[in-house]
Amino acid sequence: MKINLDDCGLHLRFAPLTLTRPLGNLRFGILTNDERWKTFLPEAEIGFISEEYLSKKFGRISDATRVNASIIPNEDIVASILHLGENTSLFWNDLFIASNGDGNVKVQFTGEEPIHLNQRWHLYQKNGTILEQDFKLITAGKKSQKLSDTNILIGPLNQLFLEEGAVVEGSILNTTNGPIYVGKDAEIMEGSVVRGGLALKEHAALKLSTKVYGPCTLGPHCKVGGEINNVTFQAYSNKGHDGFLGNASIGEWCNLGADTNSSNLKNNYGNVSTYSYEQKAEIKTDVQFMGVCMGDHSKCSINTMFNTATVVGVSCNIFGSDFPPKFIPSFSWGGSEGFVKFKLEKAIEYSNNMMNRRGLNLTPEEIEIFEHLENQSKNI
Repeated sequence: MKINLDDCGLHLRFAPLTLTRPLGNLRFGILTNDERWKTFLPEAEIGFISEEYLSKKFGRISDATRVNASIIPNEDIVASILHLGENTSLFWNDLFIASNGDGNVKVQFTGEEPIHLNQRWHLYQKNGTILEQDFKLITAGKKSQKLSDTNILIGPLNQLFLEEGAVVEGSILNTTNGPIYVGKDAEIMEGSVVRGGLALKEHAALKLSTKVYGPCTLGPHCKVGGEINNVTFQAYSNKGHDGFLGNASIGEWCNLGADTNSSNLKNNYGNVSTYSYEQKAEIKTDVQFMGVCMGDHSKCSINTMFNTATVVGVSCNIFGSDFPPKFIPSFSWGGSEGFVKFKLEKAIEYSNNMMNRRGLNLTPEEIEIFEHLENQSKNI
């Protein structure tokens, strides 16, 4: 089967995380949505319908079923799409799910209610429910490694899964409120206290004495310490030291310096306002808890302080002793005293410096994405 995951016009609503990837490639729960579809349908080809500047890295497949990338697949959705007729579209009430051909014939989905992400903050708000669904999906019929006797487990053992090569020693794990998944060659270091749900993907690590208030997701190769509460990390990002991060979303190849802290609640306990790339302005939300949202390749220095609901674009370098603005455009260099433009060639150099430590470099397709975003940032 061929599937194209379609942003369905929500690309900017999930920015800055989607400035460098389609919505269907965002990680939350344990998997990205394209990984979920591959788990359900291992033989499927997965493509993306997104912004033109992303198409070289995330291509579209011809003659494919178009599927809403903001919907989390379940068994009923997969079965319905497998049996979707020619030129037929599938809806759940008024919400588009999928279509074949011109989709002129409309049918209603009658299975289990799908999880739908409609706002950027849903990435952490709905992370626990999605993580539980992913846990059941990817551990079904598999056997976990044995948990070392150096640990304390609170809650059901069947809500803990350790992949091959996972290392967990001298920690307290609580699966009462959600599952804990430790991926291949991932590690939870000594003294850590984890309250599920938690997804720790391959080669990721919780540093010594980390405190985790679930549900949290750490993508592949992420290294995290300090205190985290209801956050998602995409991949290859580091928060290696003490400091608090809550109700937050962090992209790929980010680094948060020692003792970085982000507020996630206003002093008056009111609902927050946050920058919207879709509206090109700060908007009021119905959300009380919201921390920082940081795009790929952005970094901040030691002792950085972020205000509630701060939005940081792609390839920013933030430093200084006071709160920076609540919206920091892509390719910005500076802090509370002001910003200058982060020159494109320097941004590429610094990103490659970080990636080289993992034996990687920006690809030509990724450099083109950088060039597009740097040019667009001049208009913000």
